[in-house]
Amino acid sequence: MKYITKGTCSREINFEVVDGKLHNVSYLGGCNGNLKGVGALVEGMEIREAISKLKGIKCGFKQTSCPDQLALALEKYLSDN
Repeated sequence: MKYITKGTCSREINFEVVDGKLHNVSYLGGCNGNLKGVGALVEGMEIREAISKLKGIKCGFKQTSCPDQLALALEKYLSDN
């Protein structure tokens, strides 16, 4: 799935879901090393678990963050499928 982010340095998140688990999370833009780390940490994680861990994280004074945007993307995925 491709998700266009809002309010973050990253512009886009791409991911796959196989048997309810998250795979191949990648970000376009943003803090490259940190976002590769996020992708590695959620690899193989159940969607709902990833949402519960990432939702609501803020970046500095922003109302969202790249991990929070991933949680929102996953919620959208669940609502569409």
